[in-house]
Amino acid sequence: MHVRAFSRSTFSRNPRPAALLTALVTCAALTACAGPAPSAAAPPAAASAPASSAPTPTTTHKQPPSTDASAAPTQVTIPSLKISSSLMRLGLNADGTVEVPPAEKGMTAGWYTGGAVPGRPGPAVLIGHNDTRFGRAVFHDLKDIRKGAEVRVRGGDGKSLRFTVTGKETVSKNAFPTERVYGATKNSTLRLVTCDGAFDAEGHPVDNLIVYAELG
Repeated sequence: MHVRAFSRSTFSRNPRPAALLTALVTCAALTACAGPAPSAAAPPAAASAPASSAPTPTTTHKQPPSTDASAAPTQVTIPSLKISSSLMRLGLNADGTVEVPPAEKGMTAGWYTGGAVPGRPGPAVLIGHNDTRFGRAVFHDLKDIRKGAEVRVRGGDGKSLRFTVTGKETVSKNAFPTERVYGATKNSTLRLVTCDGAFDAEGHPVDNLIVYAELG
């Protein structure tokens, strides 16, 4: 099957300058949405995700995991898509790749603790499946989100933050825009990430869908 190796911007955005990444972690764009985990010969991917729809970056702005339970986000809601999910905490696997929600919890999204806490400066990254071997998953309809849509994130303190979608793009997993997703930002920003696009010969989606949003 033909593999697309391009980055396609769906909305025009004014990208913010990103600070130089201060640390590198051995990670790669996740290669499977449904099917077995990639073999050792494939680019490294999240070992805990044999049927995943979310990517891990080739490099990331590494931050210590948040230990403040009251700050950790607990729920994401996208009213226009009728999406509502609790949020599990996602860290790093032993091999340095970013965790993703297990396939059996496909209807639950996760918050990457190595990124920003929603509401604080920097990008907060939420990762969710499109489909898993168990079927339709939490971010299945994320491709339909529109610029200006509202994304609400509730913190452990019960307060809800309102983010506004500023753009989205579909990118080849071979050209994952690590710094745009994980790079430092002055303001509080949000990234929602899942799989997208056609399938390769092994049944893995070749693209990632990334949604960008800003607080307010």
